[in-house]
Amino acid sequence: MSAQQFSPNASAEASRQPLAAAGRMRPLRELPAAVLASLHGVLTDIDDTLTRDGAIEPAALDALRALEAAGVPVIAITGRPAGWSEPFALAWPVRAIVAENGGVMLRREGHGAAPRARCSFTVDDRTRAEQFCRLQACAAAVLAEVPGTTLAQDSPGRLTDIAVDHSEFCTLDAGRIAQVVAVMRRHGLTATVSSIHVNGWIGDHNKWTAALWAVETVVGQAFDPARWLYVGDSTNDQLMFERLPFTVGVANIARFVPQLVCWPAWVTAAERGAGFAELAAALLAARAGR
Repeated sequence: MSAQQFSPNASAEASRQPLAAAGRMRPLRELPAAVLASLHGVLTDIDDTLTRDGAIEPAALDALRALEAAGVPVIAITGRPAGWSEPFALAWPVRAIVAENGGVMLRREGHGAAPRARCSFTVDDRTRAEQFCRLQACAAAVLAEVPGTTLAQDSPGRLTDIAVDHSEFCTLDAGRIAQVVAVMRRHGLTATVSSIHVNGWIGDHNKWTAALWAVETVVGQAFDPARWLYVGDSTNDQLMFERLPFTVGVANIARFVPQLVCWPAWVTAAERGAGFAELAAALLAARAGR
């Protein structure tokens, strides 16, 4: 991966106008076609939104191809690491993948048989090295203090955060998940809980700043929340549910409803990648009918 530093935070402050949570979710079929037709692009989570058990579902991949063919840009934002995301940034028809909850962005460069992933960070190399040491110290504290914890199996590919597995290959109950979050915050980390991991990182980047960064860098326009729709499935998508007017949860978000403070405005009938495909089909049908 080639590297480039970029800071999203200056533009983030200018655009930070929280939207009120719109209450409980409505079926996707109630999302007006006029709204879908007016959208410029789609922002999406990856795990359990496009994927099942870590692999993209065929329906979701077909949907990404259909959106790209129609000129609808898709940017994926994930808590997964850069190393895990790199092959997907090369293989999937997405404009970019912002990994590690906004810490690193990967874009396809070049064409033909040997494209490469261009890798950009929110901090310089020296700062990143210093933060990496702090992150490893926090990870060691989590493992020592919270019984039964293990680092995520994708940890070797992480450059700007740490992740503790709670549902992918092992199971942590709600009490131990809360303990992991508490240890991370005691060490000065931002901590969020996804559908599979507890993620921790240093800095004020997040999925919202990731959207600003990626749209401005890759699409070449200022991020207008009213022109982009976000798709997600868990508690770590709530910032996007809160701040964008048009948000969709895939049906498996039902697992997290008791923990949600901010809900997506609409919800698909299908789960995971099939739910994303349901949304993509509705968006493309709306564009065709305008």
